[in-house]
Amino acid sequence: MYQLDKDAFGTFLAALRREKGLTQRQLAETLFVSDKAVSKWERGLSIPDPALLIPLAEALGVTVTELLLCRRCPQAQPMTAAAVEQAVQTAITYPGSKAPRAFQAQNRRQALWFLLALAAGAAGMYGCHRWGGWSENLLLSVLLAAGFGGYFWLLVPLRLPDLYDQHPIGFFCDGILRMHLPGLALNNQNWPRVVLAARVWACLAVSLLPLLHLAAALWAPAGWMGWLEYVSLFLLLGGLFLPMYAAGRR
Repeated sequence: MYQLDKDAFGTFLAALRREKGLTQRQLAETLFVSDKAVSKWERGLSIPDPALLIPLAEALGVTVTELLLCRRCPQAQPMTAAAVEQAVQTAITYPGSKAPRAFQAQNRRQALWFLLALAAGAAGMYGCHRWGGWSENLLLSVLLAAGFGGYFWLLVPLRLPDLYDQHPIGFFCDGILRMHLPGLALNNQNWPRVVLAARVWACLAVSLLPLLHLAAALWAPAGWMGWLEYVSLFLLLGGLFLPMYAAGRR
């Protein structure tokens, strides 16, 4: 079974950092960790948390596979079967267990709140399409809220890596999702509240935005509909990040 060679990883990491012309502090600021953590990685005393592998690879201009193999893999030269096997085995045995996703650990009845919100939103969108208030921006906003809601209700990890409890990190990376909350240190104490705030926001945004547009189309002056697009955008974005900040700082 392959294990990540800490010394080789540290040497490779230091070489990549110098190639990029970065100091340890600059690389640390990019990853929202301390320069002491980067120093430990390069000296082979520790290795990055699995959650940092993707942003670390992006910052250094290499792939995660190259980080795990501790060497560059020329694109013009296909990887051998042995190299692929080593990368896979190293990734599997990389320290740190994955936290359970929401759909794996929580009471699935809780997700009914989001399903009810989706149903209310669909009814509101139908009303907008039939009686007025429909717009492409409204559709985009509702789909965006539904996508975020689906992630935070079903796919979000219920626990952050231990690194978040050891260092002040305001950046969260999970697959294609990138979330940066400057000035807020995420950790396993405030993470459940942050997730709850995102879930409540998703339910309210999906269900109430169409109703707001429908009400404006039926009762508000015609000229107000143009301003409603900006109001909806403010409610959509501000309604997400402001509650998350408030929940995270409690």
